[in-house]
Amino acid sequence: MLRRLTEKKEKLQQATNEIAAESAKGTLIIVEGKKDVDTLRSFGITGPILTAKTGGKSFTQLLNEIELTHPKKVVLLLDFDRRGKEATARFTASLERARIKPDLTFWRTLRALVGREVQCIESLTSYAQTLEQKTAKM
Repeated sequence: MLRRLTEKKEKLQQATNEIAAESAKGTLIIVEGKKDVDTLRSFGITGPILTAKTGGKSFTQLLNEIELTHPKKVVLLLDFDRRGKEATARFTASLERARIKPDLTFWRTLRALVGREVQCIESLTSYAQTLEQKTAKM
């Protein structure tokens, strides 16, 4: 069990490091809310992050805002619950229509890593802390 938890902890660290590296290149990241932004910042992600569900912006306004920055690629990191999956699919289709490449690599990696244990991006911080505590005790 310790080995499995240690592996998860290392894979989570690796994934967040890769997201931070991509973000440092200036790649835009889309999350659902402010707490998701705080979570990513706590993992050392310093690049541009837009929130999909704050500021009273409609989906169309957010897409227009994204298009104005002329990104080649956008990393989608919406929640792993049903609504997050639906929003990810909607964003993916809309970004592709706008000829912007949606990057779901990190979303898929994190979702596979945390399984059903974590449903939202904002919970990744406490999940990482729990993994740290469990691996330190053993």
